[in-house]
Amino acid sequence: MDEAPEPIPVTRTVDCGTAKLLPDVDRPRAWLLTVDGAPQSYVDLDAPTHLEFEYVRRLAYVLDEVAAPGRALDALHLGGGALTLPRYLAAVRPHSRQDVIEADRGLLALVTEYLPPPGDRGITVHAEDARTALEAAPEGSADVIVADVFGGSRVPAHLTSAEYAEAAARVLRPDGCYAANLADGAPFAFLRGQLANFAAVFAHLALIAEPSVLRGRRFGNAVLLASHAPLPLAALARRTAGDAFPARVEHGAALRRLIADAVPVGDADAVASPVPPDGAFSVG
Repeated sequence: MDEAPEPIPVTRTVDCGTAKLLPDVDRPRAWLLTVDGAPQSYVDLDAPTHLEFEYVRRLAYVLDEVAAPGRALDALHLGGGALTLPRYLAAVRPHSRQDVIEADRGLLALVTEYLPPPGDRGITVHAEDARTALEAAPEGSADVIVADVFGGSRVPAHLTSAEYAEAAARVLRPDGCYAANLADGAPFAFLRGQLANFAAVFAHLALIAEPSVLRGRRFGNAVLLASHAPLPLAALARRTAGDAFPARVEHGAALRRLIADAVPVGDADAVASPVPPDGAFSVG
């Protein structure tokens, strides 16, 4: 029997730039998605629980710990990429209902063609702006909102305001959790503003990041968590500390010190997240 042909890279112009699908030579059906050289997603079609990116594992730990093991969740994903986390959640929490919002129609077409999501797993993908979809979602309809929206390498300004945080608070159930992938570096003006936005509408906040990022030594990812109910801090601290790239869970007084004199930022003054330094996230 002839062996299957080796997968080859795919390059396509999408709405937000040039997307590439790069096969992983070590895993037969695994792919890295980049847009304009910045890594966006990694997916192993044969192993949806294999998560290559550190920040994605941290978000997955949140999905694992926000409810009893195996309990189905109603999830709203803002930003689709290659659907890494929706595939993960479908695998570990069967029967979850997931709405995935992706504004880049070209990217969505590419992913649907080459990395189609599993059928009949409760994943529905919508070609729509994240803020528009969030504001249209029914009140109290989500157990979890996962935000990982980047236009190139930056979070768009309309997803960084106090009004956006208020919209997320409206959509979540009383014990629901908001989790967002952000990126910043010292002096953390953007991150401090985001924390201030969410502190104004949520009683409980946490931040997951590597110590080198928290100490201002390098630009990097930080996962912001917000909830009306207490967060599973102890479980998250154990799991993130034991990761191949250990991270810390900051909360309480440590976060208040980080926020300091930062105040919520309204729509009129909101800005996109900072431009990453050269080489911060690029590959190849």
